[in-house]
Amino acid sequence: MPADGRGAGVRAAAAQVVDDVLRKGRSLDDALAGREGGIDERDRGLLRLLCYGTLRFYWRLSAQVAAYLKRAPAGRDAVIASLLAVGVYQLTDTRIGAHAAVSLTVEAARLLGRPRLAGLVNAVLRGFLRDGMPPPQSGDPDLTYNHPDWLIERLRRDWPDHWEGILEANNRQAPMWLRVNRRRESAADYLRRLAAARGKTPEETGEFQAGLDQAIRLAEPWPVEELPGFRDGTVSVQDAAAQVAAPWLLTDGGCRILDACAAPGGKTAHLAELAPAGASIVALDSNAERAAAITENLARMRLDATVRVGDASKPQDWWDSKPFDRILVDAPCSATGVIRRHPDIKHLRRDGDIAALAALQKAILDALWPLLAPGGRLLYVTCSVLRQENEAVIGAFRAGRPEVRESPALPNNNIRALMERSSAGYQLLPGQAAMDGFYFACMEKDT
Repeated sequence: MPADGRGAGVRAAAAQVVDDVLRKGRSLDDALAGREGGIDERDRGLLRLLCYGTLRFYWRLSAQVAAYLKRAPAGRDAVIASLLAVGVYQLTDTRIGAHAAVSLTVEAARLLGRPRLAGLVNAVLRGFLRDGMPPPQSGDPDLTYNHPDWLIERLRRDWPDHWEGILEANNRQAPMWLRVNRRRESAADYLRRLAAARGKTPEETGEFQAGLDQAIRLAEPWPVEELPGFRDGTVSVQDAAAQVAAPWLLTDGGCRILDACAAPGGKTAHLAELAPAGASIVALDSNAERAAAITENLARMRLDATVRVGDASKPQDWWDSKPFDRILVDAPCSATGVIRRHPDIKHLRRDGDIAALAALQKAILDALWPLLAPGGRLLYVTCSVLRQENEAVIGAFRAGRPEVRESPALPNNNIRALMERSSAGYQLLPGQAAMDGFYFACMEKDT
Protein backbone atom coordinates (compact mmCIF):
# COMPACT_ATOMS: atom_id res chain seq x y z
CA MET A 1 0.00 0.00 0.00
CA PRO A 2 1.35 3.50 -0.81
CA ALA A 3 2.62 5.47 2.18
CA ASP A 4 -0.25 7.95 1.87
CA GLY A 5 -2.80 5.15 2.06
CA ARG A 6 -1.07 3.67 5.07
CA GLY A 7 -0.95 7.10 6.70
CA ALA A 8 -4.69 7.63 6.36
CA GLY A 9 -5.27 4.12 7.68
CA VAL A 10 -3.23 4.90 10.80
CA ARG A 11 -5.32 8.02 11.49
CA ALA A 12 -8.56 6.10 10.95
CA ALA A 13 -7.41 3.35 13.34
CA ALA A 14 -6.36 5.94 15.92
CA ALA A 15 -9.80 7.53 15.80
CA GLN A 16 -11.41 4.12 16.27
CA VAL A 17 -9.18 3.32 19.25
CA VAL A 18 -9.94 6.66 20.90
CA ASP A 19 -13.64 6.16 20.23
CA ASP A 20 -13.47 2.63 21.69
CA VAL A 21 -12.08 4.06 24.93
CA LEU A 22 -14.30 7.13 25.20
CA ARG A 23 -17.65 5.73 24.08
CA LYS A 24 -17.36 1.97 24.59
CA GLY A 25 -15.34 1.98 27.78
CA ARG A 26 -12.60 -0.33 26.48
CA SER A 27 -9.11 -0.14 27.92
CA LEU A 28 -6.50 1.39 25.66
CA ASP A 29 -4.52 -1.86 25.63
CA ASP A 30 -7.55 -3.86 24.52
CA ALA A 31 -8.60 -1.28 21.95
CA LEU A 32 -5.11 -1.17 20.44
CA ALA A 33 -4.89 -4.95 20.36
CA GLY A 34 -8.13 -5.02 18.41
CA ARG A 35 -6.97 -2.48 15.81
CA GLU A 36 -3.22 -2.96 15.41
CA GLY A 37 -3.58 -6.11 13.34
CA GLY A 38 -4.70 -4.11 10.33
CA ILE A 39 -1.78 -1.67 10.56
CA ASP A 40 1.60 -2.16 8.94
CA GLU A 41 4.27 -2.89 11.56
CA ARG A 42 6.20 0.17 10.37
CA ASP A 43 3.27 2.38 11.41
CA ARG A 44 2.34 0.92 14.79
CA GLY A 45 4.60 3.30 16.68
CA LEU A 46 2.78 6.24 15.08
CA LEU A 47 -0.58 4.68 15.90
CA ARG A 48 0.38 4.43 19.55
CA LEU A 49 1.72 7.97 19.59
CA LEU A 50 -1.58 9.32 18.24
CA CYS A 51 -3.77 7.26 20.57
CA TYR A 52 -1.81 7.91 23.75
CA GLY A 53 -1.38 11.60 23.02
CA THR A 54 -4.99 12.21 22.06
CA LEU A 55 -6.31 10.51 25.19
CA ARG A 56 -3.72 12.26 27.37
CA PHE A 57 -4.83 15.73 26.26
CA TYR A 58 -8.42 15.02 25.20
CA TRP A 59 -10.03 17.75 27.29
CA ARG A 60 -7.91 20.45 25.67
CA LEU A 61 -8.15 18.90 22.20
CA SER A 62 -11.93 18.57 22.31
CA ALA A 63 -12.22 22.23 23.33
CA GLN A 64 -9.97 23.21 20.44
CA VAL A 65 -12.16 21.23 18.06
CA ALA A 66 -15.37 22.64 19.54
CA ALA A 67 -14.21 26.19 18.81
CA TYR A 68 -14.67 25.42 15.10
CA LEU A 69 -17.89 23.43 15.28
CA LYS A 70 -21.50 24.47 15.66
CA ARG A 71 -22.34 20.94 16.77
CA ALA A 72 -20.06 18.00 17.51
CA PRO A 73 -20.56 14.80 15.46
CA ALA A 74 -22.64 12.40 17.51
CA GLY A 75 -24.33 9.02 17.31
CA ARG A 76 -22.91 6.90 14.50
CA ASP A 77 -20.71 9.83 13.49
CA ALA A 78 -19.10 10.24 16.93
CA VAL A 79 -15.93 8.58 15.66
CA ILE A 80 -15.37 11.75 13.60
CA ALA A 81 -15.16 13.75 16.84
CA SER A 82 -12.33 11.43 17.86
CA LEU A 83 -10.74 11.81 14.43
CA LEU A 84 -10.82 15.60 14.76
CA ALA A 85 -9.08 15.36 18.13
CA VAL A 86 -6.44 13.10 16.56
CA GLY A 87 -6.03 15.68 13.78
CA VAL A 88 -5.56 18.62 16.15
CA TYR A 89 -3.16 16.60 18.29
CA GLN A 90 -0.92 16.15 15.25
CA LEU A 91 -0.89 19.91 14.66
CA THR A 92 -0.26 20.96 18.26
CA ASP A 93 1.87 18.23 19.82
CA THR A 94 3.85 16.42 17.12
CA ARG A 95 6.42 17.17 14.46
CA ILE A 96 4.20 15.83 11.70
CA GLY A 97 4.01 18.32 8.84
CA ALA A 98 0.77 20.30 8.74
CA HIS A 99 -0.02 19.40 5.13
CA ALA A 100 0.36 15.66 5.77
CA ALA A 101 -1.57 15.84 9.03
CA VAL A 102 -4.53 17.58 7.39
CA SER A 103 -4.69 15.64 4.13
CA LEU A 104 -4.27 12.21 5.72
CA THR A 105 -6.79 12.95 8.47
CA VAL A 106 -9.32 14.11 5.86
CA GLU A 107 -8.74 10.90 3.90
CA ALA A 108 -9.21 8.93 7.12
CA ALA A 109 -12.78 10.22 7.34
CA ARG A 110 -13.47 8.47 4.03
CA LEU A 111 -11.83 5.26 5.26
CA LEU A 112 -14.14 5.41 8.28
CA GLY A 113 -17.12 5.36 5.93
CA ARG A 114 -17.99 9.05 6.49
CA PRO A 115 -17.08 10.68 3.14
CA ARG A 116 -19.76 13.34 3.62
CA LEU A 117 -17.88 14.55 6.72
CA ALA A 118 -14.47 14.78 5.03
CA GLY A 119 -15.19 18.42 4.18
CA LEU A 120 -15.98 19.16 7.81
CA VAL A 121 -12.69 17.60 8.94
CA ASN A 122 -10.83 19.64 6.33
CA ALA A 123 -12.56 22.87 7.35
CA VAL A 124 -11.87 22.41 11.07
CA LEU A 125 -8.20 21.53 10.68
CA ARG A 126 -7.52 24.28 8.14
CA GLY A 127 -9.43 26.76 10.28
CA PHE A 128 -7.25 25.78 13.21
CA LEU A 129 -4.11 26.31 11.13
CA ARG A 130 -5.38 29.66 9.90
CA ASP A 131 -6.77 31.15 13.10
CA GLY A 132 -5.22 29.18 15.94
CA MET A 133 -6.97 28.36 19.18
CA PRO A 134 -8.87 30.96 21.22
CA PRO A 135 -7.76 31.20 24.87
CA PRO A 136 -9.36 28.51 27.06
CA GLN A 137 -12.12 29.55 29.41
CA SER A 138 -10.71 30.54 32.78
CA GLY A 139 -11.65 28.56 35.85
CA ASP A 140 -12.05 25.28 33.97
CA PRO A 141 -9.60 22.90 35.68
CA ASP A 142 -10.24 19.90 33.44
CA LEU A 143 -9.11 21.98 30.43
CA THR A 144 -6.12 23.36 32.33
CA TYR A 145 -4.91 20.02 33.67
CA ASN A 146 -6.45 17.49 31.22
CA HIS A 147 -7.89 15.37 34.03
CA PRO A 148 -11.48 14.81 35.15
CA ASP A 149 -12.74 17.24 37.77
CA TRP A 150 -13.31 14.53 40.40
CA LEU A 151 -9.70 13.36 40.24
CA ILE A 152 -8.30 16.89 40.34
CA GLU A 153 -10.35 17.52 43.49
CA ARG A 154 -9.18 14.31 45.16
CA LEU A 155 -5.55 15.05 44.42
CA ARG A 156 -5.92 18.63 45.63
CA ARG A 157 -7.39 17.34 48.89
CA ASP A 158 -4.99 14.42 49.37
CA TRP A 159 -1.81 16.20 48.28
CA PRO A 160 -2.23 19.95 48.85
CA ASP A 161 1.49 20.59 48.33
CA HIS A 162 1.97 18.23 45.40
CA TRP A 163 -1.27 17.95 43.42
CA GLU A 164 -0.23 20.16 40.51
CA GLY A 165 3.07 18.32 40.19
CA ILE A 166 1.21 15.01 40.10
CA LEU A 167 -1.08 16.24 37.32
CA GLU A 168 1.86 17.58 35.33
CA ALA A 169 3.74 14.28 35.72
CA ASN A 170 0.67 12.35 34.59
CA ASN A 171 0.66 14.31 31.34
CA ARG A 172 4.26 13.47 30.47
CA GLN A 173 5.28 10.33 28.59
CA ALA A 174 6.70 7.76 30.99
CA PRO A 175 10.26 6.53 30.44
CA MET A 176 11.05 2.90 29.74
CA TRP A 177 12.65 1.17 32.72
CA LEU A 178 14.40 -2.20 32.69
CA ARG A 179 15.30 -4.65 35.43
CA VAL A 180 18.41 -6.73 34.82
CA ASN A 181 18.25 -10.26 36.25
CA ARG A 182 21.03 -10.23 38.84
CA ARG A 183 21.42 -13.98 38.46
CA ARG A 184 22.54 -13.42 34.88
CA GLU A 185 24.30 -10.08 34.59
CA SER A 186 25.13 -6.82 36.36
CA ALA A 187 23.40 -3.64 35.24
CA ALA A 188 26.79 -2.12 34.32
CA ASP A 189 27.59 -5.07 32.04
CA TYR A 190 24.13 -4.89 30.49
CA LEU A 191 24.59 -1.19 29.74
CA ARG A 192 27.70 -2.11 27.78
CA ARG A 193 25.67 -4.67 25.84
CA LEU A 194 23.10 -2.01 24.98
CA ALA A 195 25.87 0.26 23.71
CA ALA A 196 27.26 -2.54 21.54
CA ALA A 197 23.80 -3.35 20.17
CA ARG A 198 23.33 0.25 19.07
CA GLY A 199 26.86 0.65 17.80
CA LYS A 200 27.33 3.99 19.51
CA THR A 201 27.80 5.55 22.92
CA PRO A 202 24.70 4.59 24.88
CA GLU A 203 22.00 7.14 25.56
CA GLU A 204 20.77 4.91 28.37
CA THR A 205 21.42 5.84 31.99
CA GLY A 206 21.65 3.60 35.04
CA GLU A 207 19.69 4.95 38.00
CA PHE A 208 22.01 3.46 40.59
CA GLN A 209 21.86 6.54 42.81
CA ALA A 210 18.31 5.60 43.82
CA GLY A 211 19.55 2.37 45.36
CA LEU A 212 18.02 0.21 42.64
CA ASP A 213 21.20 -1.47 41.53
CA GLN A 214 19.64 -3.51 38.69
CA ALA A 215 17.40 -0.75 37.31
CA ILE A 216 18.14 0.99 34.02
CA ARG A 217 16.19 3.90 32.57
CA LEU A 218 16.32 4.21 28.79
CA ALA A 219 16.63 7.65 27.25
CA GLU A 220 14.18 6.52 24.58
CA PRO A 221 12.04 3.38 24.30
CA TRP A 222 13.17 0.24 22.48
CA PRO A 223 10.93 -2.42 20.94
CA VAL A 224 10.83 -5.03 23.69
CA GLU A 225 11.70 -7.96 21.45
CA GLU A 226 14.82 -6.15 20.25
CA LEU A 227 16.28 -5.71 23.73
CA PRO A 228 19.49 -7.76 24.07
CA GLY A 229 18.86 -10.66 26.42
CA PHE A 230 15.09 -10.23 26.61
CA ARG A 231 14.25 -13.61 25.11
CA ASP A 232 16.57 -15.49 27.47
CA GLY A 233 15.37 -13.69 30.59
CA THR A 234 18.39 -11.49 31.23
CA VAL A 235 16.24 -8.37 31.25
CA SER A 236 12.60 -7.42 31.86
CA VAL A 237 10.59 -4.26 31.41
CA GLN A 238 9.51 -2.93 34.82
CA ASP A 239 9.20 0.56 36.26
CA ALA A 240 11.72 1.35 38.98
CA ALA A 241 8.97 1.97 41.53
CA ALA A 242 7.70 -1.59 41.05
CA GLN A 243 11.26 -2.82 41.61
CA VAL A 244 11.16 -1.52 45.19
CA ALA A 245 8.70 -4.20 46.36
CA ALA A 246 10.64 -7.47 46.15
CA PRO A 247 13.83 -6.36 47.96
CA TRP A 248 11.74 -4.63 50.62
CA LEU A 249 9.67 -7.75 51.30
CA LEU A 250 12.69 -10.05 51.27
CA THR A 251 14.95 -8.00 53.52
CA ASP A 252 16.27 -10.64 55.96
CA GLY A 253 15.19 -13.44 53.61
CA GLY A 254 11.99 -15.44 53.42
CA CYS A 255 11.47 -19.09 52.54
CA ARG A 256 7.74 -19.51 51.84
CA ILE A 257 6.45 -16.57 49.84
CA LEU A 258 3.01 -15.64 48.48
CA ASP A 259 2.64 -13.11 45.66
CA ALA A 260 -1.08 -12.33 45.67
CA CYS A 261 -2.71 -10.65 42.63
CA ALA A 262 0.51 -11.51 40.81
CA ALA A 263 -0.19 -11.07 37.08
CA PRO A 264 1.56 -10.43 34.77
CA GLY A 265 4.39 -11.73 36.95
CA GLY A 266 7.02 -8.99 37.01
CA LYS A 267 7.18 -8.88 40.80
CA THR A 268 6.97 -12.69 41.00
CA ALA A 269 10.06 -12.98 38.82
CA HIS A 270 11.85 -10.34 40.87
CA LEU A 271 11.03 -12.27 44.05
CA ALA A 272 12.40 -15.44 42.44
CA GLU A 273 15.61 -13.65 41.49
CA LEU A 274 16.14 -12.46 45.08
CA ALA A 275 14.77 -15.37 47.12
CA PRO A 276 17.29 -17.48 49.07
CA ALA A 277 18.12 -21.01 47.94
CA GLY A 278 15.36 -23.44 48.80
CA ALA A 279 12.63 -20.80 48.98
CA SER A 280 9.22 -21.53 47.47
CA ILE A 281 6.97 -18.98 45.82
CA VAL A 282 3.24 -19.18 45.16
CA ALA A 283 1.98 -16.71 42.53
CA LEU A 284 -1.78 -16.20 42.67
CA ASP A 285 -4.20 -14.49 40.30
CA SER A 286 -7.96 -14.72 39.98
CA ASN A 287 -7.95 -14.78 36.17
CA ALA A 288 -6.74 -17.85 34.28
CA GLU A 289 -5.51 -15.88 31.25
CA ARG A 290 -3.53 -13.50 33.45
CA ALA A 291 -2.16 -16.45 35.41
CA ALA A 292 -0.95 -17.94 32.14
CA ALA A 293 1.01 -14.72 31.55
CA ILE A 294 2.81 -15.31 34.87
CA THR A 295 3.80 -18.80 33.72
CA GLU A 296 5.07 -17.41 30.40
CA ASN A 297 7.14 -14.75 32.14
CA LEU A 298 8.70 -17.25 34.51
CA ALA A 299 9.48 -19.64 31.65
CA ARG A 300 11.19 -16.88 29.66
CA MET A 301 13.35 -16.03 32.66
CA ARG A 302 13.90 -19.67 33.64
CA LEU A 303 12.63 -19.04 37.15
CA ASP A 304 10.43 -21.21 39.35
CA ALA A 305 7.18 -20.48 41.17
CA THR A 306 3.90 -22.32 41.68
CA VAL A 307 1.19 -20.47 39.75
CA ARG A 308 -2.36 -20.83 41.03
CA VAL A 309 -5.68 -19.43 39.89
CA GLY A 310 -7.72 -18.18 42.81
CA ASP A 311 -9.35 -15.22 44.51
CA ALA A 312 -7.03 -13.67 47.10
CA SER A 313 -10.03 -12.79 49.26
CA LYS A 314 -11.12 -16.47 49.37
CA PRO A 315 -8.05 -18.50 50.43
CA GLN A 316 -10.21 -21.45 51.42
CA ASP A 317 -10.48 -22.21 47.70
CA TRP A 318 -6.73 -22.48 47.03
CA TRP A 319 -4.63 -22.39 50.23
CA ASP A 320 -2.89 -25.61 51.39
CA SER A 321 -3.03 -24.57 55.09
CA LYS A 322 0.74 -24.04 55.29
CA PRO A 323 1.54 -20.51 56.55
CA PHE A 324 3.66 -18.09 54.58
CA ASP A 325 6.48 -16.09 56.12
CA ARG A 326 6.34 -13.42 53.39
CA ILE A 327 3.24 -12.12 51.59
CA LEU A 328 3.16 -9.52 48.83
CA VAL A 329 -0.30 -7.98 48.36
CA ASP A 330 -0.14 -6.14 45.04
CA ALA A 331 -3.72 -5.00 45.43
CA PRO A 332 -6.14 -4.15 42.62
CA CYS A 333 -6.54 -0.38 42.67
CA SER A 334 -7.49 2.74 40.71
CA ALA A 335 -4.02 2.82 39.06
CA THR A 336 -3.96 6.60 39.51
CA GLY A 337 -0.19 6.42 40.04
CA VAL A 338 0.45 5.09 36.53
CA ILE A 339 -1.73 7.42 34.46
CA ARG A 340 1.28 8.60 32.49
CA ARG A 341 1.56 5.01 31.16
CA HIS A 342 -2.20 4.49 30.84
CA PRO A 343 -3.95 7.78 29.94
CA ASP A 344 -7.20 5.89 29.41
CA ILE A 345 -7.49 5.66 33.21
CA LYS A 346 -8.45 9.33 33.22
CA HIS A 347 -11.45 8.50 31.05
CA LEU A 348 -12.46 5.09 32.40
CA ARG A 349 -12.14 5.51 36.16
CA ARG A 350 -15.01 7.10 38.12
CA ASP A 351 -15.10 8.72 41.55
CA GLY A 352 -17.52 6.07 42.75
CA ASP A 353 -15.03 3.31 41.92
CA ILE A 354 -12.67 4.27 44.74
CA ALA A 355 -14.81 3.20 47.69
CA ALA A 356 -15.50 -0.18 46.06
CA LEU A 357 -11.80 -0.71 45.41
CA ALA A 358 -10.93 0.21 48.99
CA ALA A 359 -13.47 -2.32 50.27
CA LEU A 360 -11.93 -5.02 48.07
CA GLN A 361 -8.42 -4.13 49.23
CA LYS A 362 -9.49 -4.39 52.87
CA ALA A 363 -11.19 -7.74 52.19
CA ILE A 364 -8.00 -9.12 50.64
CA LEU A 365 -5.91 -8.01 53.60
CA ASP A 366 -8.42 -9.46 56.07
CA ALA A 367 -8.35 -12.78 54.21
CA LEU A 368 -4.57 -13.07 53.78
CA TRP A 369 -3.40 -11.92 57.21
CA PRO A 370 -4.30 -15.24 58.88
CA LEU A 371 -2.08 -16.99 56.30
CA LEU A 372 0.98 -15.14 57.58
CA ALA A 373 3.15 -16.99 60.09
CA PRO A 374 3.97 -15.33 63.43
CA GLY A 375 7.02 -13.15 62.88
CA GLY A 376 6.22 -12.99 59.16
CA ARG A 377 6.07 -9.91 56.96
CA LEU A 378 3.34 -8.60 54.63
CA LEU A 379 3.94 -5.81 52.12
CA TYR A 380 0.84 -4.01 50.84
CA VAL A 381 1.40 -2.26 47.51
CA THR A 382 -0.79 -0.21 45.19
CA CYS A 383 -0.07 1.90 42.13
CA SER A 384 -2.53 4.49 43.46
CA VAL A 385 -1.92 7.96 44.87
CA LEU A 386 -5.32 8.21 46.58
CA ARG A 387 -5.34 8.07 50.37
CA GLN A 388 -8.67 6.24 50.48
CA GLU A 389 -6.97 3.21 48.88
CA ASN A 390 -3.74 3.50 50.79
CA GLU A 391 -3.30 4.65 54.39
CA ALA A 392 -7.07 4.64 54.97
CA VAL A 393 -7.17 0.95 54.06
CA ILE A 394 -4.16 0.17 56.23
CA GLY A 395 -5.60 2.17 59.14
CA ALA A 396 -8.89 0.29 58.96
CA PHE A 397 -7.07 -3.04 58.66
CA ARG A 398 -4.85 -2.41 61.68
CA ALA A 399 -7.73 -1.28 63.90
CA GLY A 400 -8.44 -3.99 66.47
CA ARG A 401 -5.38 -6.04 65.51
CA PRO A 402 -2.75 -5.50 68.22
CA GLU A 403 -0.49 -8.13 66.65
CA VAL A 404 0.08 -5.92 63.58
CA ARG A 405 3.10 -3.64 63.74
CA GLU A 406 4.87 -1.60 61.14
CA SER A 407 7.92 -3.46 59.95
CA PRO A 408 11.32 -1.97 60.77
CA ALA A 409 12.52 -3.28 57.39
CA LEU A 410 12.75 -0.29 55.07
CA PRO A 411 14.23 0.34 51.65
CA ASN A 412 17.66 1.92 51.76
CA ASN A 413 18.09 5.60 52.59
CA ASN A 414 18.14 6.70 48.95
CA ILE A 415 14.76 5.12 48.26
CA ARG A 416 13.27 6.35 51.51
CA ALA A 417 14.38 9.91 50.75
CA LEU A 418 12.25 9.86 47.60
CA MET A 419 9.08 8.84 49.42
CA GLU A 420 6.42 10.83 51.21
CA ARG A 421 5.81 9.48 54.71
CA SER A 422 2.12 9.00 55.42
CA SER A 423 0.25 8.12 58.59
CA ALA A 424 0.65 4.48 57.58
CA GLY A 425 3.25 3.65 54.97
CA TYR A 426 5.19 5.46 52.25
CA GLN A 427 4.17 7.05 48.97
CA LEU A 428 6.18 7.53 45.80
CA LEU A 429 4.50 10.23 43.73
CA PRO A 430 4.47 10.06 39.92
CA GLY A 431 7.58 11.53 38.38
CA GLN A 432 9.78 11.35 41.48
CA ALA A 433 13.18 10.24 40.12
CA ALA A 434 11.28 9.46 36.88
CA MET A 435 9.32 6.68 38.64
CA ASP A 436 5.62 5.80 38.70
CA GLY A 437 3.40 6.52 41.69
CA PHE A 438 3.34 3.63 44.19
CA TYR A 439 2.26 3.19 47.81
CA PHE A 440 3.91 0.75 50.24
CA ALA A 441 2.95 -0.38 53.74
CA CYS A 442 5.11 -3.08 55.32
CA MET A 443 3.71 -4.92 58.36
CA GLU A 444 4.86 -7.76 60.57
CA LYS A 445 2.91 -10.14 62.80
CA ASP A 446 4.04 -10.19 66.41
CA THR A 447 4.84 -13.61 67.75
